[in-house]
Amino acid sequence: MSTAPEQLVAQLADALYGTGHPATQPWLFRPLLRLLAEGEPVTLDRLAEAAGTSVDQVRQALAAEPDTEYDADGRVVGLGLTQNPTPHRVEIDGRTLYGWCAMDTLMFPLILQRPVHVLSTCPATGTEIRLTAEPERVTDVEPATAVVSQVPAPEDGCGVRAPVCDQGHFFGSAQAAADWQRQHPESVVLPVADGHVFGRRLLEALFSADALPTPQE
Repeated sequence: MSTAPEQLVAQLADALYGTGHPATQPWLFRPLLRLLAEGEPVTLDRLAEAAGTSVDQVRQALAAEPDTEYDADGRVVGLGLTQNPTPHRVEIDGRTLYGWCAMDTLMFPLILQRPVHVLSTCPATGTEIRLTAEPERVTDVEPATAVVSQVPAPEDGCGVRAPVCDQGHFFGSAQAAADWQRQHPESVVLPVADGHVFGRRLLEALFSADALPTPQE
């Protein structure tokens, strides 16, 4: 990757570590995504059991992301991967779920170690974008010119969904993303395959390389 994406990886990791975001805590984040991928709300008791810790510790860790989604019964339904509709639909093991942002959908396979089928829409042109993200690669990108955007994270601990995730899009092409990028000069816009590499680098920075599953060739 070029210097700008590498710098953005470092900025995102530093900002998320600085706020204690759940994504920097693989003991919590990995089992949570695996449970959310089953398609049902996740109780704190079940998450604590899967994480090998107490409910109080789970509750405290989740509180570091104020946008964590809960249902009326206090069960977790979304944190990056969500059971509530967003513009980024994913299919995992035949279940329909959603991603908070476009880049999330490229990172889910790296954590879950299974393919993720993605359907999104270019916000500039309305072009439908489809792809399959796997732990080691992305395939079947339509249109082939599709790109993915990423912006830096705030460092104030106020959550990432509005300032970061809501600006994470798939565009039909770099040209389609040009106006958006002019409005967000601190962003990067990458071909989808490079976005997958970006996601791996970010997870390595957040989890440490030895905590991230190795792709199976």
